[in-house]
Amino acid sequence: MIEKFIMAGDTALHVCDSQQGERCVVLLHGYLESLLVWEDFVPLLYRSVRVVTLDLPGHGISEVKGEVHTMEYLAGVVRDALHALGIERCTLVGHSMGGYAALAVCELYPEILDGVVLFSSTPNPDSEQKRADRRREIDLVRAGKKDLIARIAPAAGFAEENRRRMSDYIEDLTEQVFVTEDAGIVALLGGMTLRPDRNEMLRRSSVRQLFIFGRKDGYIPAETAEAIAAAHPQAEVAWLDDSGHMGFIEEPARAAEILLGFVNSDGQPPVGN
Repeated sequence: MIEKFIMAGDTALHVCDSQQGERCVVLLHGYLESLLVWEDFVPLLYRSVRVVTLDLPGHGISEVKGEVHTMEYLAGVVRDALHALGIERCTLVGHSMGGYAALAVCELYPEILDGVVLFSSTPNPDSEQKRADRRREIDLVRAGKKDLIARIAPAAGFAEENRRRMSDYIEDLTEQVFVTEDAGIVALLGGMTLRPDRNEMLRRSSVRQLFIFGRKDGYIPAETAEAIAAAHPQAEVAWLDDSGHMGFIEEPARAAEILLGFVNSDGQPPVGN
């Protein structure tokens, strides 16, 4: 993987690019993460496809641009990044918040997509309760109490029975919270609260779609995921039976098998679907 900074439009962006492969997969990380979260997953992919990871603006070491980073702004950055890297089309994989950005790309720039994968993510907008929770989180960050988020959020992403063996990853994710700029956290929280319902857009889209859910996800419970799957018969759906919200870390080999099956299937269901 070649690590570098590029200009995606007027945004300075930190990217890693394997640079080789006929087909391309772009991995978008979630909230309070960075491209580092994919570090152990990428080697399972790059022998088969070109892999690009990036720090979404406001996280990692990419630039913070303004007080609110809408998902539409992130979509434009992703499009501009692909153009800068000479990539015409890709399969876009979005984990959690990265899925919200991927959905915006699907709506605004479908011509650059071979497929879109929502990995532990949802086309639903925030509920009023979730918006209130995010506003409280903004208040905590602005009050200098980011440590309260760091104590809870990283471990909560994993299935309870996986947390002990995932302790090193949880420690890394906890450190990521502390090194993420406060302004970037606030900007992305604000952008997530503003995102629209994109269910109908997905149903009407001609872009191939895959949902990957964890059976033990505390953020998207199985019954919620089942309802999303039922509402989207046009999408392919795959399950990670022993994962929480971080399936590409909890079950990496299985997650890679599903993803590569989708990328290389030309419309056929992914392995194990």
